[in-house]
Amino acid sequence: MTERVSIGSRDLTVVVKAVGAELCSIRDTAGREYLWQAGREWPRHAPILFPVVGRLHGDALAFGEQRYPMGQHGFARDLRFELLEDRASACRFVLTDSAATWGAYPFPFRLEVAVAVRGRTVTLTTVVANPGETAMPFSVGAHPAFVWPLPGAGPKPAHRLEFEQDEPAPVFRPGADGLLDPAPRDLPLNGRALGLREELFAEGALILLNPASRRVRLAAPGAPAVEVAWQGYGQLGLWTKPGAGFLCIEPWAGYADIAGHPADAWHKPGVTILPPGESRSYVHRITVDPGDG
Repeated sequence: MTERVSIGSRDLTVVVKAVGAELCSIRDTAGREYLWQAGREWPRHAPILFPVVGRLHGDALAFGEQRYPMGQHGFARDLRFELLEDRASACRFVLTDSAATWGAYPFPFRLEVAVAVRGRTVTLTTVVANPGETAMPFSVGAHPAFVWPLPGAGPKPAHRLEFEQDEPAPVFRPGADGLLDPAPRDLPLNGRALGLREELFAEGALILLNPASRRVRLAAPGAPAVEVAWQGYGQLGLWTKPGAGFLCIEPWAGYADIAGHPADAWHKPGVTILPPGESRSYVHRITVDPGDG
């Protein structure tokens, strides 16, 4: 049984594991690693979030009076995907509904994750399909954790996150219960750059519900930079655990329940309702720029 698949280009070697179809390594030809290696502070690398993003009221998906237990970020990240394709520079995995999912999510589904490497760019395409006869509510997201500090960079405060566009809208935070605090906060930008320091994340993630940007760049002087670009996703989460050596840059289509406002699964803010027989595609690209940050 395949546990991990290694693919690559002349510039990058990428490893994906079957559990969660999770990207778990991006290395360049110098052997520098750009993904967090699942340390004790957080035991993951870059999980796929499905069929929910974030936490739900009572950790349950509600359909009227009926409730289905559902942990934070859903179950896909903990289930083994089937390997459909394994080539030198690309691989493809799929997860479908089964006895392991029906008790939490009463819908037939197909979740396909394709990973391709070309030059210095890793492209991850996630396709959610509804093979059933009724509509299907879902959210989906990416959760890649990049090493912070970057390879060869100075200390954490030397880093910045550069947005593609001006970001005048407020950001939001999760509350102590993991639900979205509806109180807006300012994003302390200098132009389009966010100076990175651990104190930014003392209250948890920074969540942009409607970012103007579809591309951000993690950079520091004298070090390779990492750019994350996305299509199809509408939200962006930024997160770390203070003291840990990673920064998550997370394109999402959906987000946690809003504190104090429980909602039925069909009316949950940020949810996508997928008609029977249809599918939706979501793409994010990770590019390693070897030039000076």
